Amino acid sequence: MCAPIVAVLSARVSLVAVPCNLIAEFAIAPATVLGFAALAAAPAGMPVAKALAWCAHWPAEWIATVARTGAALPGAGVDWPGSWAGAALLAVVTSAVLLVGRRLLRHPWWCGVCGLLLALAVVQPPPLTRVITGWPPPGWRLVMCDVGQGDAMVLAAGEGAGVVVDAGPDPHLVDHCLRALGITRVPLVVLTHFHADHVAGLPGVLRGRTVGAIETTGFEEPAEQAAFVRRQAAARRIPVTRAAAGEQRRTGELSWQVVWPPPGPPPNPSPGSPPQAFPGHPEPEGPNDASVAMLVRSAGLRLLLLGDLEPPAQRALARSPAAGALRRVDVLKVAHHGSAYQDPGLIRRAAPRLALISCGEDNTYGHPAPGTVAALRAGGAAVLRTDRDGALAVLEGDGELRVARD
Repeated sequence: MCAPIVAVLSARVSLVAVPCNLIAEFAIAPATVLGFAALAAAPAGMPVAKALAWCAHWPAEWIATVARTGAALPGAGVDWPGSWAGAALLAVVTSAVLLVGRRLLRHPWWCGVCGLLLALAVVQPPPLTRVITGWPPPGWRLVMCDVGQGDAMVLAAGEGAGVVVDAGPDPHLVDHCLRALGITRVPLVVLTHFHADHVAGLPGVLRGRTVGAIETTGFEEPAEQAAFVRRQAAARRIPVTRAAAGEQRRTGELSWQVVWPPPGPPPNPSPGSPPQAFPGHPEPEGPNDASVAMLVRSAGLRLLLLGDLEPPAQRALARSPAAGALRRVDVLKVAHHGSAYQDPGLIRRAAPRLALISCGEDNTYGHPAPGTVAALRAGGAAVLRTDRDGALAVLEGDGELRVARD
């Protein structure tokens, strides 16, 4: 009875709502009674109210845990038309399922088969998903997740492990990508800058995974997004560090060098004051130009990840001490979702064999810009983009660059 109304409100139909409600049901009564008892006791005796509220938090936490766990399952829901016509269609489908279900009750074996298929569709275990869909491909080194209008990438760092570069705008989308890849350990999360389309999905990266550290740019603007990242890290006791050019790290076969921003990032500007310049470099015009850029080496491949750098920072990067290492890379993560604001000199210097662009379907920014795509192709690069090609995986080289699409 509720599902058609929910579909109108959310344009989605949950496949786990009924079992989750059944699992949570026994905790509803004690949470409700103890909660109201705490309200009633508060005017007379706050210590008693606090004790009742402490007792109430256990069943309340159980309800929240069941809800979060159910919502995090890969097949927890399916998209549905968010209109009254969609609601009517769902009512018809529900009625048909009820009629068929009553007949199935006479055949326990068929009930078991249907229940097993539903469970597999909801849980989507990675080994089974790989057999059916071929995703993720064996030997992948870099995956650009399809997170809509934003950035999220995963660098292979061993069995079940990956370094995550940016988290996209939606926790559900990046979590789904990591689950499909079988990522349970994240040695490092690199957040190139603090715009929401790069950091708002961070809770999805942290959900159910062991995370070693979070590394960010030193330019903490927008301030509310920087504070959001620090709250998420503090809640899970994950250390937060700053990236600077010259830093080099390795984990397993994966190694990388930070090539931007320059050492000595500026302190946070006071409200109303302009950002301070990086020592010896042009003043960043905003968070984009303070993005963390990385040169990555993995299984013989060289990958240049440019965050959202715009022309001023791109030109400064091309003149930096790291510029010599940026020539003729295998893969380029095109800056700023392929916007028109690119430095042609840096593109020519990088001369990538493959250019990857992360952008949302029918986005209002016009990303990627036709001129940027044309310039990349004119330089000999194959150009792939998530809005048309979905998630993209770059495979082990052996001299041949291969790409798989989800």
